[in-house]
Amino acid sequence: MKRMVRHLALVCLLTAASNLATAGGIETRSLHFAKGTSSVKVHETLKGDTTIDYKVGARTGQTMSVILETSNNANYFNVLPPGSKDVAIFIGSTSGNEWSGLLPDNGEYTIRVYLMRSAARRNETASYTLSVDITGDTSEPTMGMAPAGDVKVKDTPYHATGQVTCTMGDSSQDFVQCEFGVIRGTPGNAEVHLTPPGGFKRVLIFAGSKVSGDSNAKVMAKKEGDTWSVDVNDYEHYRIPEAVITGG
Repeated sequence: MKRMVRHLALVCLLTAASNLATAGGIETRSLHFAKGTSSVKVHETLKGDTTIDYKVGARTGQTMSVILETSNNANYFNVLPPGSKDVAIFIGSTSGNEWSGLLPDNGEYTIRVYLMRSAARRNETASYTLSVDITGDTSEPTMGMAPAGDVKVKDTPYHATGQVTCTMGDSSQDFVQCEFGVIRGTPGNAEVHLTPPGGFKRVLIFAGSKVSGDSNAKVMAKKEGDTWSVDVNDYEHYRIPEAVITGG
């Protein structure tokens, strides 16, 4: 478990992992969808420093949505991609208990449910319902695949990382640099994970000419030349080159 704590956080959020429980065991469950359905719900109870890993198979280009409804506000989940060495593509303790994202790889994903360290030390209990939905047709071998030759950045789920310009508040202010990581799907489709100054995270989903955000964010976007101008909740302002989306 200590090894999990050392490695769980995303590249830009390494300090978040220190709040997870550090003792106890990890129990593994397999999630199975009933024939003809794309979603499943499980009802469980978690106590103390026990962690539960839910395993579910999915394919590149599909979209996974996860919601955790819990009786304990110290109860969260993370999502780990296939083959991950405890590096998550979503961390609930910093981003909340709802997530939807484009999947970067074929294979078995892990939804890790846990109590924060302080609650685990008090041996608290959480009764929760975990809802998992996977959508997207990948019956064709190339559907949902990233561009040929678009390899992953080592030890991350991203096809590219770097910085884009951004500013918070008044869009007339000087722009600064935001860290990003991008998971690319078919051409023109990508999920961009942004970390503006201040440490919070924003996810923008590009699907052709449409741009949406996580957590029911209000998104306004337009493309000018080779750059996307994206405003979120009339407060966050990002300038994202088309090359981030396409890999060109």
